[in-house]
Amino acid sequence: MKRSVVFWAGSLIYFSWFYFLVGLRSEHIGLYLTLVGMYVVHPGTRRFVLAFSAFIAYWIIYDSMRIVPNYMVNPVHIAEPYYLEKYWFGLTASDGQRVTLNEYFRQHTTAFLDVLSGLFYLNWVPVPLIFGFWLLQNDKPLFVRFSYGFLFTNLLGFFIYYLYPAAPPWYVEQYGFEIRNSTPGNPAGLLNFDAFFGIQLFTEMYKKSANVFAAIPSLHSAYPVLCLLYGWRLQKKWLNVLFTIFVAGIWFAAVYTRHHYVIDVLAGGIVAVAGYMLFEYLSARAPLKKGFEALLERI
Repeated sequence: MKRSVVFWAGSLIYFSWFYFLVGLRSEHIGLYLTLVGMYVVHPGTRRFVLAFSAFIAYWIIYDSMRIVPNYMVNPVHIAEPYYLEKYWFGLTASDGQRVTLNEYFRQHTTAFLDVLSGLFYLNWVPVPLIFGFWLLQNDKPLFVRFSYGFLFTNLLGFFIYYLYPAAPPWYVEQYGFEIRNSTPGNPAGLLNFDAFFGIQLFTEMYKKSANVFAAIPSLHSAYPVLCLLYGWRLQKKWLNVLFTIFVAGIWFAAVYTRHHYVIDVLAGGIVAVAGYMLFEYLSARAPLKKGFEALLERI
């Protein structure tokens, strides 16, 4: 009876949240059916759902940022990041004008870099998930710390999004320094990947963007750093090499595709390191430590 009440109450809260506040979409229904099915079908899949609860919470929280967009909380910074980027990391073009790396890459694309950048960008979430699954099979205590460290780092990044809303490079490219609060997401340089393969993968993906003015910090750039930091603790050279390549690839792709400035990327790396260090400190304290021990017993 108790489990039945919790299930129906949770279901009511879930659908009420998305229907009345976020806006119910097909993926919300799909996620619900998948999680419920996995939870009831077998004890093994139930443990899987419990184990990946931090990643599920991350997705729900990110999607729920639509309720109160960050441009409603603080002014959006458009010109400031652009000029700062140009001053610190700009290049002198052939015509003598100083340009950002994004502006340079816009004029110097290649099919190889278009495809490579797209492939790296496709894996910004899948790689942490695959790493988490691997840890779940090989090192459960580290998996729990990684998954909740991942969630904690995202929450830190989300807080900065609301504190300092910032426009990405492609926004300046299209709209200049004029503020347009309801601007939809844009695949920018990733359109070249879609065009190369004759698909609309990134086009459709960015239509569902929950927050356009979330350039600083680049959480795309934070995730591979977080993987590297936790992977380093396993002392496996091959894993460190893979994650180092992953960091370099994502960081380059973020700038090449005009989704982030170099300052955004560096801020993402700093947030990852800060999130890792702060979370590791907090997780050693009694309340979190006991909670993780209880979770370990269930997964």
